[in-house]
Amino acid sequence: MDKIIKKSVLALVFCFATVSSFAQCEILNRVSPDGSMQFYIEPVNFYWTKTKSLKGGIVTDKENYFLQLYPIPFPEKPEGNKLKKELTLKLSDEKIYVLKHFDSRYVDNDTVFEMLYLIGKEDMEAMLNFEVIEAKIDMMGDEGVRNYGFKLHKAALKEQLNCFLKEDEAEKDDKKK
Repeated sequence: MDKIIKKSVLALVFCFATVSSFAQCEILNRVSPDGSMQFYIEPVNFYWTKTKSLKGGIVTDKENYFLQLYPIPFPEKPEGNKLKKELTLKLSDEKIYVLKHFDSRYVDNDTVFEMLYLIGKEDMEAMLNFEVIEAKIDMMGDEGVRNYGFKLHKAALKEQLNCFLKEDEAEKDDKKK
């Protein structure tokens, strides 16, 4: 009887792990404000408390890869449009990586504030292999630098990047056939 229970529990854990990994790899698309096509995976929560939260994910236009972040609380217009500082990430290799600011904008009638950071080619290898431990966003003004210690989904960004790269490889293989 104990063996049956152990096998059942093991099967449930395997099924849960399989389902959660597929959910993380569902690539969606939308047209960005400039008219270009963006491909993305649903944002995940990285940090959450009663006073602040951070969620985000990887976005690509098939040429470049971006880290898209949604900090809460976010500044009111037009202060948020002034946020153009670089993002500092600390990965599990204990090194600091700096991503260049690409865009900040209000979406959904100002109920969401989105920040995009370009993942440089020199940082791709690290982002593919290491979890994110911490992100630092300069919110300017009285608040200054906001630190987000990733408590949730530390591996989400590397998993999402791997999903995009696997799909890109599959598309290239299909074109060769």
